[in-house]
Amino acid sequence: MSPVALQLQRAVVLYGPKDLRVEDRPSWPPQINQAQVAVKSTGLCGSDLHYYLEGRNGDFALQEPLVLGHESAGVITAVGPGVKNLVPGQRVAIEAGIMCKECNYCQAGRYNLCKDMRFASSAKTFPHLDGTLQDRMNHPAHVIHPLPDNCSFEQAALAEPLSVLIHAGRRANLRSGLRVLVFGVGAIGVLACALSNAYGASRVVAIDINQARLDFVKSHGFASQTYCLPMTDKAKTTEEQLRRAKENVSVALHEFNEPEGFDIVFECTGAEPCIQMSIHAAVAGGKVMLVGMGARNVMLPLSAAALREVDVQGSFRYANTYPEAIKLLSSGKLRGIEKLITHRIPLEDAARGFELLARGKDEQGNLVIKVVIEA
Repeated sequence: MSPVALQLQRAVVLYGPKDLRVEDRPSWPPQINQAQVAVKSTGLCGSDLHYYLEGRNGDFALQEPLVLGHESAGVITAVGPGVKNLVPGQRVAIEAGIMCKECNYCQAGRYNLCKDMRFASSAKTFPHLDGTLQDRMNHPAHVIHPLPDNCSFEQAALAEPLSVLIHAGRRANLRSGLRVLVFGVGAIGVLACALSNAYGASRVVAIDINQARLDFVKSHGFASQTYCLPMTDKAKTTEEQLRRAKENVSVALHEFNEPEGFDIVFECTGAEPCIQMSIHAAVAGGKVMLVGMGARNVMLPLSAAALREVDVQGSFRYANTYPEAIKLLSSGKLRGIEKLITHRIPLEDAARGFELLARGKDEQGNLVIKVVIEA
């Protein structure tokens, strides 16, 4: 009996800062309770970019070569023993996190807080779990989600970042009739605007320091009004910084004709001044959702939050959101969401995709919001 020939596949592997290599790697059959997915579309994320540029994302530094990518969709090519819910040929979205399913958080439905979570393309755990910038990947079947026929691979790749906002929206009790302010309109901020509109917000406005991004969200109907923060010299003291934050956002609120503030503020930058401003931007009794990941230690005007009962809440990844994300993406309720994807790059040229994302503009000067790597 002749041995089975080993099948090879392409993988985009990060070895260190800006050291991205396309390699041939063995393609193994899926193990028990796993399915194999031929990856068709992967959206590049801010955390992927940090790994590419710096070899780390916050505290999580690369300890071995790692395949990046976790916003993905594709086609089932094989299933392992025990898999009943998926069949070859099925179109699916890949949920990148693998939870333990046994801890108190998992049992309570908050598996995003699972301490034994392994997340594809993250260096938090070792050995690292490779991500989706490869031709095929094996992944547990219980975190692979079937797609309806009217949901494209590109749309399905947005299910991961959209899930971040669905989770944040649930924590903020986002619902019809509320007024929403979004700080930062990168890909996550655009999705915050789109989701708020889909949920029936009475008003959605946005603040950024990048006028081109603000023009993008307004021209495509994601926000009804925008405000570009002026660039200023760095404050010399924390007192000056906190004073400036209050003054700057007060000007923005008057521009929006909402001097008392907004019901929900999605802070999608992670930048300290924006977090400070967000507390003053919320109406008394309102909510600030901290979605952006940035500075580790932040000076906050907590008395301004406490005296006005502004709830400041953290939001980390997502849990039990993929079905809703896929339903929304295929429903047409996220109007113009396909405009979020500004650039499409083939797998073998993935490094160019990362460079585009880092620059924020392409060679022709066009705005870069979301880059999708296609197989």
